[in-house]
Amino acid sequence: MGILIRFLVTAAALLVAVLVVPGITVGHNAWWAVIVMTVVVALVNAIVKPILVLLSCGCVVLTLGIFLLFINAFTLWFSSWIAQNWFNANFVVDGFWPAFWGGIVIGVVSFLLNLVTPDGRRRA
Repeated sequence: MGILIRFLVTAAALLVAVLVVPGITVGHNAWWAVIVMTVVVALVNAIVKPILVLLSCGCVVLTLGIFLLFINAFTLWFSSWIAQNWFNANFVVDGFWPAFWGGIVIGVVSFLLNLVTPDGRRRA
């Protein structure tokens, strides 16, 4: 059940980013594009992002964590590239700045939605 909730939260965050950030668009068959992009974002965040954070540890510490925003932008752009080229999902992130602002929007929306969704653990 927890994976389904995370999937829905990420999908909702991606939809908000499409609505709010100019430069992030979804073409025809939008539901397919959002579903594919949600799966790809989850996989990239699970596999690629930890490697990038580890390799750029010095930059992250030196900038007091601000460099993580650039890593988020890259992972969003890379996820969009994978979704377009491998799965023919028309989820387009058109450049660095849309990816940067989209990463911020997705992070904030995901955080807020995770505050109000059950996490599957009982609290004492």
